[in-house]
Amino acid sequence: MKIVGIGTRSLNFIIDTFCISLIAYILFQVNNWYVFYWHHTHYNFVWFFYPVLVIYYLLFESFFSRTPGKWFTISKVITKNGKRPSFLQVLLRSVTRLILIEFLLIPFYNKTLHDLVSGTEVVES
Repeated sequence: MKIVGIGTRSLNFIIDTFCISLIAYILFQVNNWYVFYWHHTHYNFVWFFYPVLVIYYLLFESFFSRTPGKWFTISKVITKNGKRPSFLQVLLRSVTRLILIEFLLIPFYNKTLHDLVSGTEVVES
């Protein structure tokens, strides 16, 4: 299996971030409706974005080993042994994505922090 390059990973990131932002924006607007009509507590957009990010990656990579971005680029997540990642590995990948500087490792390791920590790779499928 061939490990995908930075261009493919960047496209995955763009597509998935768009999907996550869209879902979080819809939830944010629903919350705003409750704030306006029912005087519920107002939450900032970021309170919707980060939980959606973790849940999005957790669900898609747990059930399908890929996200919509990875479907588009015909790639998937596997372990270093070439098998499907366990739930714990996917959970670790998803939570590690919250670290904002995780992409700084790409020039040195050609991997992101969430790949290094969870022991996974993104390959062409």
